[in-house]
Amino acid sequence: MSKVLIVGGGAAGMFASLAAAESGHEVLVFEKNEKLGKKLFITGKGRCNLTNACDMEQLFRAVISNSKFLYSSFYGFTNQDAIAYFESLGLRTKIERGERVFPVSDHSSDVIRALSERMHFLGVQVFLNTTVKEIVEKEGVFHSVVLEDGRNVHGDACIIATGGLSYPSTGSTGDGFRFAEALGHQITECMPSLVPMETKEPWVKELQGLSLKNVNVTICDGKKKLYDEFGEMLFTHYGVSGPLILSASSYVGKKLKEKELQLSIDLKPALSAEQLDRRILKEFEENQNRQFKNAIGSLFPSKLIPVMLGLSGIPSEKKVNVISKEERSYFVNLIKHFSMTLTGLRDYNEAIITRGGVRTKEVDPGTMESKLVKGVYFAGEVLDLDALTGGFNLQIAWSTAYAAGNNID
Repeated sequence: MSKVLIVGGGAAGMFASLAAAESGHEVLVFEKNEKLGKKLFITGKGRCNLTNACDMEQLFRAVISNSKFLYSSFYGFTNQDAIAYFESLGLRTKIERGERVFPVSDHSSDVIRALSERMHFLGVQVFLNTTVKEIVEKEGVFHSVVLEDGRNVHGDACIIATGGLSYPSTGSTGDGFRFAEALGHQITECMPSLVPMETKEPWVKELQGLSLKNVNVTICDGKKKLYDEFGEMLFTHYGVSGPLILSASSYVGKKLKEKELQLSIDLKPALSAEQLDRRILKEFEENQNRQFKNAIGSLFPSKLIPVMLGLSGIPSEKKVNVISKEERSYFVNLIKHFSMTLTGLRDYNEAIITRGGVRTKEVDPGTMESKLVKGVYFAGEVLDLDALTGGFNLQIAWSTAYAAGNNID
Protein backbone atom coordinates (compact mmCIF):
# COMPACT_ATOMS: atom_id res chain seq x y z
CA MET A 1 0.00 0.00 0.00
CA SER A 2 1.48 3.30 -1.14
CA LYS A 3 0.60 6.84 -0.14
CA VAL A 4 -0.53 8.54 -3.35
CA LEU A 5 -0.75 12.34 -3.58
CA ILE A 6 -2.90 13.74 -6.38
CA VAL A 7 -2.54 17.37 -7.44
CA GLY A 8 -5.82 18.57 -8.94
CA GLY A 9 -9.40 17.56 -8.24
CA GLY A 10 -10.86 17.83 -11.73
CA ALA A 11 -12.01 15.00 -13.99
CA ALA A 12 -8.58 13.32 -14.26
CA GLY A 13 -7.67 13.89 -10.61
CA MET A 14 -10.95 12.52 -9.24
CA PHE A 15 -10.82 9.50 -11.53
CA ALA A 16 -7.16 8.79 -10.74
CA SER A 17 -8.02 8.92 -7.03
CA LEU A 18 -10.66 6.22 -7.56
CA ALA A 19 -8.31 4.00 -9.57
CA ALA A 20 -5.58 4.34 -6.93
CA ALA A 21 -7.96 3.82 -3.99
CA GLU A 22 -9.55 0.78 -5.67
CA SER A 23 -6.01 -0.62 -6.02
CA GLY A 24 -5.70 -0.40 -2.22
CA HIS A 25 -3.60 2.75 -1.81
CA GLU A 26 -3.98 5.60 0.65
CA VAL A 27 -5.00 8.59 -1.48
CA LEU A 28 -4.85 12.33 -0.79
CA VAL A 29 -6.25 14.86 -3.30
CA PHE A 30 -5.17 18.52 -3.20
CA GLU A 31 -7.53 20.93 -4.96
CA LYS A 32 -6.96 24.68 -4.91
CA ASN A 33 -10.64 25.51 -5.59
CA GLU A 34 -13.41 25.46 -3.02
CA LYS A 35 -14.98 22.37 -4.66
CA LEU A 36 -14.09 19.40 -6.85
CA GLY A 37 -14.78 19.23 -10.59
CA LYS A 38 -15.14 22.94 -11.27
CA LYS A 39 -14.37 22.66 -14.98
CA LEU A 40 -16.32 19.40 -15.26
CA PHE A 41 -19.34 21.35 -14.01
CA ILE A 42 -19.39 23.59 -17.12
CA THR A 43 -18.51 20.98 -19.76
CA GLY A 44 -21.10 20.24 -22.43
CA LYS A 45 -22.87 23.50 -21.52
CA GLY A 46 -23.42 22.14 -18.02
CA ARG A 47 -24.68 18.79 -19.26
CA CYS A 48 -21.29 17.02 -19.23
CA ASN A 49 -20.56 15.09 -22.41
CA LEU A 50 -18.97 12.14 -20.56
CA THR A 51 -17.49 10.24 -23.48
CA ASN A 52 -18.34 9.10 -26.99
CA ALA A 53 -19.84 5.67 -27.72
CA CYS A 54 -18.14 5.31 -31.13
CA ASP A 55 -15.95 2.36 -32.12
CA MET A 56 -12.26 2.36 -31.16
CA GLU A 57 -11.07 3.29 -34.63
CA GLN A 58 -13.16 6.47 -34.57
CA LEU A 59 -12.00 7.19 -31.02
CA PHE A 60 -8.39 7.27 -32.17
CA ARG A 61 -9.30 9.31 -35.27
CA ALA A 62 -10.85 11.99 -33.04
CA VAL A 63 -7.53 12.53 -31.22
CA ILE A 64 -5.57 15.35 -32.90
CA SER A 65 -2.24 15.20 -31.01
CA ASN A 66 -0.31 12.00 -30.21
CA SER A 67 -3.09 9.46 -30.71
CA LYS A 68 -0.60 6.55 -30.81
CA PHE A 69 0.48 7.40 -27.26
CA LEU A 70 -3.08 6.59 -26.10
CA TYR A 71 -3.16 3.07 -27.55
CA SER A 72 -2.42 1.33 -24.28
CA SER A 73 -4.57 3.54 -22.02
CA PHE A 74 -7.57 3.64 -24.40
CA TYR A 75 -7.61 -0.16 -24.59
CA GLY A 76 -6.89 -0.41 -20.84
CA PHE A 77 -9.99 1.64 -20.06
CA THR A 78 -12.25 2.05 -23.11
CA ASN A 79 -15.17 4.37 -23.73
CA GLN A 80 -17.50 1.40 -23.09
CA ASP A 81 -15.68 0.80 -19.78
CA ALA A 82 -16.29 4.45 -18.89
CA ILE A 83 -20.03 4.17 -19.60
CA ALA A 84 -20.26 0.92 -17.60
CA TYR A 85 -18.30 2.45 -14.70
CA PHE A 86 -20.56 5.49 -14.40
CA GLU A 87 -23.64 3.28 -14.66
CA SER A 88 -22.19 1.16 -11.82
CA LEU A 89 -22.02 4.34 -9.70
CA GLY A 90 -25.77 4.79 -10.26
CA LEU A 91 -25.40 7.44 -12.96
CA ARG A 92 -27.76 6.59 -15.80
CA THR A 93 -26.48 7.63 -19.23
CA LYS A 94 -27.94 8.23 -22.69
CA ILE A 95 -26.46 8.44 -26.19
CA GLU A 96 -27.29 11.42 -28.40
CA ARG A 97 -26.45 12.57 -31.93
CA GLY A 98 -22.84 11.93 -32.90
CA GLU A 99 -22.64 9.08 -30.32
CA ARG A 100 -22.14 11.64 -27.54
CA VAL A 101 -22.83 10.24 -24.07
CA PHE A 102 -24.57 12.37 -21.42
CA PRO A 103 -26.11 11.69 -18.00
CA VAL A 104 -29.87 11.08 -18.40
CA SER A 105 -30.47 13.97 -15.99
CA ASP A 106 -28.54 16.42 -18.23
CA HIS A 107 -26.77 17.68 -15.09
CA SER A 108 -22.98 17.70 -14.85
CA SER A 109 -23.39 18.03 -11.06
CA ASP A 110 -24.66 14.41 -11.02
CA VAL A 111 -21.40 13.24 -12.61
CA ILE A 112 -19.37 15.13 -10.00
CA ARG A 113 -21.60 13.78 -7.22
CA ALA A 114 -21.20 10.17 -8.42
CA LEU A 115 -17.40 10.50 -8.43
CA SER A 116 -17.29 12.38 -5.10
CA GLU A 117 -19.48 9.84 -3.31
CA ARG A 118 -17.34 6.99 -4.56
CA MET A 119 -14.20 8.84 -3.41
CA HIS A 120 -15.76 9.29 0.03
CA PHE A 121 -16.78 5.62 0.18
CA LEU A 122 -13.21 4.52 -0.66
CA GLY A 123 -11.69 6.81 1.98
CA VAL A 124 -9.99 9.26 -0.38
CA GLN A 125 -8.89 12.30 1.63
CA VAL A 126 -9.79 15.57 -0.12
CA PHE A 127 -8.15 18.88 0.77
CA LEU A 128 -10.03 21.81 -0.78
CA ASN A 129 -8.71 25.40 -0.97
CA THR A 130 -5.26 23.84 -0.83
CA THR A 131 -2.64 24.97 -3.34
CA VAL A 132 0.43 22.89 -4.13
CA LYS A 133 3.43 25.15 -4.76
CA GLU A 134 6.13 22.61 -5.53
CA ILE A 135 6.73 18.94 -6.25
CA VAL A 136 9.95 17.68 -4.69
CA GLU A 137 12.09 14.85 -6.07
CA LYS A 138 15.27 13.46 -4.54
CA GLU A 139 17.79 11.66 -6.74
CA GLY A 140 15.25 11.09 -9.50
CA VAL A 141 12.53 9.76 -7.20
CA PHE A 142 9.37 11.54 -6.03
CA HIS A 143 9.64 12.71 -2.41
CA SER A 144 6.89 15.17 -1.40
CA VAL A 145 4.66 18.11 -2.28
CA VAL A 146 5.05 21.54 -0.71
CA LEU A 147 1.79 23.37 0.02
CA GLU A 148 1.28 27.13 -0.15
CA ASP A 149 1.28 27.36 3.65
CA GLY A 150 4.75 25.77 3.72
CA ARG A 151 3.72 22.30 4.84
CA ASN A 152 5.60 19.41 3.28
CA VAL A 153 3.50 16.30 2.59
CA HIS A 154 5.48 13.13 1.93
CA GLY A 155 4.22 10.39 -0.33
CA ASP A 156 5.29 7.36 -2.37
CA ALA A 157 3.78 8.58 -5.63
CA CYS A 158 2.32 11.76 -7.08
CA ILE A 159 -0.19 12.13 -9.91
CA ILE A 160 -0.20 15.54 -11.59
CA ALA A 161 -3.74 16.17 -12.88
CA THR A 162 -3.87 19.96 -12.91
CA GLY A 163 -5.44 20.48 -16.35
CA GLY A 164 -4.11 22.94 -18.90
CA LEU A 165 -4.69 26.65 -19.39
CA SER A 166 -8.27 26.75 -20.70
CA TYR A 167 -11.01 28.35 -18.58
CA PRO A 168 -8.51 29.78 -16.06
CA SER A 169 -11.44 30.84 -13.85
CA THR A 170 -11.87 27.14 -13.01
CA GLY A 171 -8.30 26.93 -11.73
CA SER A 172 -6.52 25.80 -14.92
CA THR A 173 -3.60 28.19 -14.74
CA GLY A 174 -0.75 26.02 -15.97
CA ASP A 175 0.51 24.84 -12.55
CA GLY A 176 1.15 21.35 -13.89
CA PHE A 177 3.34 22.70 -16.69
CA ARG A 178 5.47 24.54 -14.12
CA PHE A 179 5.77 21.42 -11.95
CA ALA A 180 6.68 19.27 -14.94
CA GLU A 181 9.31 21.75 -16.18
CA ALA A 182 10.85 21.98 -12.71
CA LEU A 183 11.15 18.17 -12.78
CA GLY A 184 13.00 18.35 -16.11
CA HIS A 185 10.12 17.75 -18.53
CA GLN A 186 9.65 19.59 -21.79
CA ILE A 187 6.35 21.38 -22.44
CA THR A 188 5.32 21.55 -26.08
CA GLU A 189 3.96 24.85 -27.40
CA CYS A 190 0.57 25.56 -25.81
CA MET A 191 -2.38 27.31 -27.43
CA PRO A 192 -6.14 27.50 -26.96
CA SER A 193 -8.02 24.72 -28.79
CA LEU A 194 -11.67 23.91 -29.43
CA VAL A 195 -12.00 27.67 -29.38
CA PRO A 196 -13.99 30.27 -31.39
CA MET A 197 -12.22 32.32 -34.06
CA GLU A 198 -12.15 36.01 -34.95
CA THR A 199 -12.91 37.46 -38.39
CA LYS A 200 -11.94 40.64 -40.20
CA GLU A 201 -15.14 41.64 -42.06
CA PRO A 202 -17.23 44.29 -40.22
CA TRP A 203 -20.55 42.83 -41.48
CA VAL A 204 -20.01 39.67 -39.40
CA LYS A 205 -21.20 41.64 -36.34
CA GLU A 206 -24.62 41.99 -38.00
CA LEU A 207 -24.95 38.20 -37.95
CA GLN A 208 -24.33 37.87 -34.18
CA GLY A 209 -26.44 35.05 -32.73
CA LEU A 210 -27.25 33.49 -36.10
CA SER A 211 -26.86 29.71 -36.08
CA LEU A 212 -26.41 27.88 -39.39
CA LYS A 213 -27.27 24.19 -39.57
CA ASN A 214 -26.37 21.76 -42.38
CA VAL A 215 -23.66 23.92 -43.93
CA ASN A 216 -20.22 22.96 -45.21
CA VAL A 217 -17.23 24.86 -43.85
CA THR A 218 -13.87 24.98 -45.63
CA ILE A 219 -10.75 26.73 -44.32
CA CYS A 220 -7.88 27.38 -46.71
CA ASP A 221 -4.37 28.74 -46.60
CA GLY A 222 -4.17 30.12 -50.14
CA LYS A 223 -5.03 27.13 -52.35
CA LYS A 224 -4.24 24.58 -49.63
CA LYS A 225 -7.32 23.16 -47.90
CA LEU A 226 -6.78 22.78 -44.12
CA TYR A 227 -10.30 21.83 -43.03
CA ASP A 228 -13.49 20.72 -44.77
CA GLU A 229 -16.50 19.57 -42.76
CA PHE A 230 -20.32 19.51 -42.73
CA GLY A 231 -22.41 20.51 -39.70
CA GLU A 232 -23.43 23.45 -37.56
CA MET A 233 -21.87 26.84 -36.74
CA LEU A 234 -22.67 30.15 -35.11
CA PHE A 235 -21.85 33.82 -35.70
CA THR A 236 -20.75 36.00 -32.78
CA HIS A 237 -19.94 39.70 -32.29
CA TYR A 238 -16.24 38.97 -32.92
CA GLY A 239 -16.46 36.20 -35.53
CA VAL A 240 -17.49 32.55 -35.61
CA SER A 241 -18.12 29.72 -33.15
CA GLY A 242 -20.22 26.54 -32.85
CA PRO A 243 -19.30 22.85 -33.30
CA LEU A 244 -17.74 23.09 -36.80
CA ILE A 245 -15.61 26.09 -35.88
CA LEU A 246 -14.45 24.67 -32.53
CA SER A 247 -13.34 21.47 -34.25
CA ALA A 248 -11.67 23.46 -37.03
CA SER A 249 -9.56 25.34 -34.45
CA SER A 250 -7.83 22.04 -33.60
CA TYR A 251 -6.65 21.71 -37.20
CA VAL A 252 -5.90 25.33 -38.15
CA GLY A 253 -4.92 26.94 -34.83
CA LYS A 254 -1.18 26.67 -35.37
CA LYS A 255 -1.33 28.12 -38.88
CA LEU A 256 -3.72 30.88 -37.78
CA LYS A 257 -1.13 32.06 -35.26
CA GLU A 258 1.19 32.74 -38.21
CA LYS A 259 -1.17 34.21 -40.80
CA GLU A 260 -4.75 35.01 -41.77
CA LEU A 261 -6.79 32.18 -43.33
CA GLN A 262 -9.84 32.08 -45.58
CA LEU A 263 -13.12 30.63 -44.26
CA SER A 264 -15.69 29.64 -46.88
CA ILE A 265 -19.23 28.47 -46.08
CA ASP A 266 -21.35 26.53 -48.55
CA LEU A 267 -24.81 27.66 -47.44
CA LYS A 268 -26.55 25.09 -49.68
CA PRO A 269 -24.29 22.01 -49.73
CA ALA A 270 -27.14 19.70 -50.79
CA LEU A 271 -27.41 21.52 -54.14
CA SER A 272 -24.85 21.74 -56.93
CA ALA A 273 -24.25 25.19 -58.44
CA GLU A 274 -26.46 24.20 -61.41
CA GLN A 275 -29.29 22.97 -59.15
CA LEU A 276 -29.04 26.13 -57.03
CA ASP A 277 -29.16 28.31 -60.16
CA ARG A 278 -32.35 26.51 -61.26
CA ARG A 279 -33.83 26.99 -57.78
CA ILE A 280 -33.06 30.75 -57.85
CA LEU A 281 -34.44 31.05 -61.38
CA LYS A 282 -37.64 29.39 -60.19
CA GLU A 283 -37.86 31.87 -57.25
CA PHE A 284 -37.36 34.75 -59.67
CA GLU A 285 -40.02 33.46 -62.07
CA GLU A 286 -42.53 33.12 -59.24
CA ASN A 287 -41.70 36.67 -58.06
CA GLN A 288 -40.94 38.26 -61.43
CA ASN A 289 -42.35 41.70 -60.68
CA ARG A 290 -40.83 41.92 -57.23
CA GLN A 291 -37.64 43.64 -56.20
CA PHE A 292 -34.56 41.48 -55.61
CA LYS A 293 -34.63 42.19 -51.84
CA ASN A 294 -38.17 40.78 -51.60
CA ALA A 295 -37.56 37.71 -53.73
CA ILE A 296 -34.89 35.85 -51.75
CA GLY A 297 -36.64 35.45 -48.37
CA SER A 298 -37.06 31.69 -48.75
CA LEU A 299 -33.36 31.16 -49.42
CA PHE A 300 -31.85 32.38 -46.13
CA PRO A 301 -32.58 33.07 -42.46
CA SER A 302 -33.87 36.67 -42.16
CA LYS A 303 -30.71 37.89 -40.37
CA LEU A 304 -28.57 36.81 -43.32
CA ILE A 305 -30.61 38.56 -46.04
CA PRO A 306 -29.23 42.15 -45.61
CA VAL A 307 -25.63 40.83 -45.68
CA MET A 308 -26.26 38.66 -48.77
CA LEU A 309 -27.92 41.63 -50.50
CA GLY A 310 -24.93 43.82 -49.71
CA LEU A 311 -22.39 41.28 -50.96
CA SER A 312 -24.31 40.20 -54.06
CA GLY A 313 -23.51 43.34 -56.07
CA ILE A 314 -27.14 43.36 -57.27
CA PRO A 315 -29.08 46.55 -56.38
CA SER A 316 -31.69 45.49 -53.83
CA GLU A 317 -34.43 47.51 -55.60
CA LYS A 318 -33.77 45.84 -58.97
CA LYS A 319 -36.68 43.84 -60.36
CA VAL A 320 -35.80 40.16 -60.57
CA ASN A 321 -36.99 39.85 -64.18
CA VAL A 322 -34.13 42.12 -65.32
CA ILE A 323 -31.35 40.43 -63.32
CA SER A 324 -28.75 39.14 -65.78
CA LYS A 325 -27.39 35.60 -66.01
CA GLU A 326 -23.95 36.94 -64.93
CA GLU A 327 -25.45 38.59 -61.82
CA ARG A 328 -27.31 35.38 -60.99
CA SER A 329 -24.14 33.35 -61.49
CA TYR A 330 -22.23 35.65 -59.11
CA PHE A 331 -25.04 35.28 -56.56
CA VAL A 332 -24.94 31.46 -56.83
CA ASN A 333 -21.18 31.58 -56.26
CA LEU A 334 -21.68 33.80 -53.20
CA ILE A 335 -24.11 31.27 -51.69
CA LYS A 336 -21.78 28.34 -52.41
CA HIS A 337 -18.68 30.24 -51.24
CA PHE A 338 -19.80 32.68 -48.52
CA SER A 339 -16.32 33.78 -47.47
CA MET A 340 -14.62 35.70 -44.70
CA THR A 341 -11.12 36.17 -43.32
CA LEU A 342 -10.05 34.44 -40.10
CA THR A 343 -7.63 36.63 -38.14
CA GLY A 344 -7.00 34.67 -34.93
CA LEU A 345 -8.18 32.42 -32.12
CA ARG A 346 -10.06 33.65 -29.05
CA ASP A 347 -8.14 33.25 -25.79
CA TYR A 348 -8.02 30.58 -23.07
CA ASN A 349 -11.07 32.07 -21.35
CA GLU A 350 -13.18 30.67 -24.19
CA ALA A 351 -11.15 27.57 -25.08
CA ILE A 352 -12.60 24.20 -24.14
CA ILE A 353 -9.13 22.66 -23.96
CA THR A 354 -5.43 23.44 -24.22
CA ARG A 355 -3.38 22.15 -27.12
CA GLY A 356 0.16 21.24 -26.04
CA GLY A 357 1.50 20.15 -22.67
CA VAL A 358 3.91 17.64 -21.14
CA ARG A 359 5.83 15.94 -23.95
CA THR A 360 4.45 12.42 -24.34
CA LYS A 361 7.86 10.97 -25.30
CA GLU A 362 8.92 11.59 -21.68
CA VAL A 363 5.97 9.64 -20.22
CA ASP A 364 5.39 5.87 -20.18
CA PRO A 365 2.22 5.32 -22.29
CA GLY A 366 1.29 2.17 -20.37
CA THR A 367 1.47 3.62 -16.86
CA MET A 368 1.57 7.44 -17.35
CA GLU A 369 4.70 7.48 -15.15
CA SER A 370 7.37 10.06 -15.87
CA LYS A 371 10.43 8.57 -17.56
CA LEU A 372 12.53 11.19 -15.78
CA VAL A 373 11.31 11.01 -12.16
CA LYS A 374 10.20 7.71 -10.64
CA GLY A 375 6.89 7.93 -8.79
CA VAL A 376 5.58 10.98 -10.70
CA TYR A 377 2.59 10.33 -12.98
CA PHE A 378 0.52 12.53 -15.30
CA ALA A 379 -3.18 12.36 -16.22
CA GLY A 380 -5.54 14.37 -18.40
CA GLU A 381 -5.10 17.72 -20.08
CA VAL A 382 -1.68 18.45 -18.57
CA LEU A 383 -0.33 16.02 -21.21
CA ASP A 384 0.20 17.01 -24.85
CA LEU A 385 -3.03 15.31 -25.93
CA ASP A 386 -6.11 16.91 -27.44
CA ALA A 387 -9.13 15.73 -29.39
CA LEU A 388 -12.25 16.99 -31.15
CA THR A 389 -15.47 17.91 -29.34
CA GLY A 390 -17.89 15.10 -28.60
CA GLY A 391 -16.72 13.61 -25.30
CA PHE A 392 -13.29 12.58 -26.59
CA ASN A 393 -11.24 14.85 -24.32
CA LEU A 394 -12.99 13.53 -21.21
CA GLN A 395 -12.30 9.98 -22.41
CA ILE A 396 -8.60 10.94 -22.54
CA ALA A 397 -8.95 12.12 -18.91
CA TRP A 398 -10.63 8.88 -17.75
CA SER A 399 -8.24 6.55 -19.62
CA THR A 400 -5.00 8.29 -18.61
CA ALA A 401 -6.20 8.70 -15.02
CA TYR A 402 -7.12 5.02 -14.84
CA ALA A 403 -3.68 4.05 -16.21
CA ALA A 404 -1.91 6.29 -13.68
CA GLY A 405 -3.95 5.28 -10.62
CA ASN A 406 -3.90 1.61 -11.51
CA ASN A 407 -0.16 1.26 -12.08
CA ILE A 408 1.27 2.53 -8.82
CA ASP A 409 3.32 -0.08 -6.90
